[in-house]
Amino acid sequence: MDKSKSTVDEIRNRFDHEVERFSNLETGQSATMDAALVLDIIQQSAARLCPHARAMLDIGCGAGNFTLKLLQALPNMDCTLIDLSQRMLDRAAQRVGGATRGVVTCHQTDVRDYHPPTSAFDIVTAAAVLHHLRTEAEWRQVFQSIFSALRPGGSLWVWDMIQHDTPAIEAVMQDRFHHHLVSLEGETYRDKVLAYIEREDTATSLNFQVDVAKAAGFNRVEILHKTAIFAAYVAIK
Repeated sequence: MDKSKSTVDEIRNRFDHEVERFSNLETGQSATMDAALVLDIIQQSAARLCPHARAMLDIGCGAGNFTLKLLQALPNMDCTLIDLSQRMLDRAAQRVGGATRGVVTCHQTDVRDYHPPTSAFDIVTAAAVLHHLRTEAEWRQVFQSIFSALRPGGSLWVWDMIQHDTPAIEAVMQDRFHHHLVSLEGETYRDKVLAYIEREDTATSLNFQVDVAKAAGFNRVEILHKTAIFAAYVAIK
């Protein structure tokens, strides 16, 4: 583990105190550019691709926003929620339990320590969570675990921070992100967000993530949206 980065306990503690902010479907991910648009794209695409989905897994579910959005188009799925923060899980369970007649199951755990059942899910979502993985080995382990947990034809939907392979392009995209943060709440807010990104997150390139998905066994990877340092994609089993 990189000693310059936050520990799992430190990350858990921060999210324990962010429940209210992440409980808003419209503004819960305001620092993440185009979050509302991506929610819509993933919802609509998942409903078209998996119209008969019966069960989903939400990795790093937070307060449940992505699960709630999918349930609007794919009602009454069984929903398994995992998150580091018990407070986030409690809020997610409350909200999701009121939105589905399916079974809601919660696990307070790190995705690296979670061992999902084989062929149990039609849909897996991972929104703004995989950037907490530190090493290539962890990425490969997690993607292999997700692949095994999906039924044939199942899909993994990712929305996360990325890094660009070309330094000049990365600099441009970082500038765009910084301007976005300033436009939200000013330079102090920008500096706060950048500080916890530096402390907590380890971005990887979109090309790397696609390669890891294919190495895990996924047949297809479709890029759904990309803006500055964020990208959404689906990997299909």
